[in-house]
Amino acid sequence: MPNPPPYVPGHGLMTGKSVLITAAAGKGIGFATARRVLEEGARALVVSDIHERRLAEAVETLGAVAPGAEVSGHLCNVTDEAQVQSLVATAAERLGGIDVLVNNAGLGGLKPVAEMSDAEWLSVLDVTLTGTFRMTRAALAHMIPRRAGVIVNNASVLGWRAQKGQAHYAAAKAGVMALTRCSGLEAAEHGIRINAVSPSIAMHEFLARSAPEDFLKGLAAQEAFGRAAEVWEVANVILFLASDYASYMVGEVVSVSSQHA
Repeated sequence: MPNPPPYVPGHGLMTGKSVLITAAAGKGIGFATARRVLEEGARALVVSDIHERRLAEAVETLGAVAPGAEVSGHLCNVTDEAQVQSLVATAAERLGGIDVLVNNAGLGGLKPVAEMSDAEWLSVLDVTLTGTFRMTRAALAHMIPRRAGVIVNNASVLGWRAQKGQAHYAAAKAGVMALTRCSGLEAAEHGIRINAVSPSIAMHEFLARSAPEDFLKGLAAQEAFGRAAEVWEVANVILFLASDYASYMVGEVVSVSSQHA
């Protein structure tokens, strides 16, 4: 398998910004984004997750990345409206206003439609699509009066492509894309930008546990570079969309995929 490129150093893209990221504990895209946010100069960061121990470990690790930045964690299940409201209100207070929200929370699975239960379908949509909606709605209530803010959603190339066993996840991610486009137009009237990143396969330990190894290797082999993305490669695009370099982008879904057509 080809080697990934060298890790890219920070360039100050988030200097002075305050950032909230959901599902940022562990080793996935959310945690990689949190690390990159600090390396890019953010002044304050709040990360959330549903796993208390992993969240505490993430906050401790992130606090060492940029000792001058304020880093804190807040437990939140994005399927619970009260927890969402608590997270956003707490983050807005701690951060002195939320400059950037990264909606990273999502839930996948592998099940053919003919064997999928209502509960399996609904749980994936509730976390991945409705959770993104809840967080966006709550954040906009704080951003609109300030007439400033950026929201970056984590979609997936499965919102465009077909893949067996992924109907619930693909439907949810296609919904995230549509939500991004529609809410982006609405938010632009208030000086707020909403865009999305659409990764292909980005390998990390939790993904490795969620599907058979041969299945994941097969997906990676289809990529033009012959490998899965590093989570920080996806995080870099999230940071671009969150930064002032993307100031004229609204409602866009940017693919981070090297897969063959």
